[in-house]
Amino acid sequence: MGLNPEQHIIPPNKYALNSPFPVLIYRDALPLPLSEENTTRFLEANEWEKRGVWGHIPVRHFHPNSHECYGIFQGESRLLLGQGQSDQEGGIEVDVYSGDVIVLPAGTAHCCLQSTKDYRYIGVYPKDCPRWRNELGKDSLDVDSLREEISSVPTPNHDPVGGRDGPLMRLWVTS
Repeated sequence: MGLNPEQHIIPPNKYALNSPFPVLIYRDALPLPLSEENTTRFLEANEWEKRGVWGHIPVRHFHPNSHECYGIFQGESRLLLGQGQSDQEGGIEVDVYSGDVIVLPAGTAHCCLQSTKDYRYIGVYPKDCPRWRNELGKDSLDVDSLREEISSVPTPNHDPVGGRDGPLMRLWVTS
């Protein structure tokens, strides 16, 4: 199990504010056999709650009011992180695979660029956080109010992979 996550600091873009906290990717972190049920049980044990199952989502968007975590239990995808819909540059591409967990801090733009047909993940969110709201990162962005909203999202009480003492608890405080 990967308790030393990859860390990606994604600078703000014109249409995606992103976050000062790093995106965390835990490789091969999910318990075997990989399934929706096992992934759900594992991540919910760490005080995050399942709010859906998804596959390929090509729309660039971000959530200014909640952190988000994917538990990838099937397939693989190349994600674009850090670009709003109107951004032409910046951001990074990362590949995620079955067994990986990726944690996106509030405000981090994301979408799928390409995925295998069987790509599936559960979306989990810190317990008691509001239902996510989608922002697309277009010309009508109210930067000041979004920046304030993103910065007011509380740090989770538990790392979705490592629990109360997991890396997120250390990395999202010192970033």
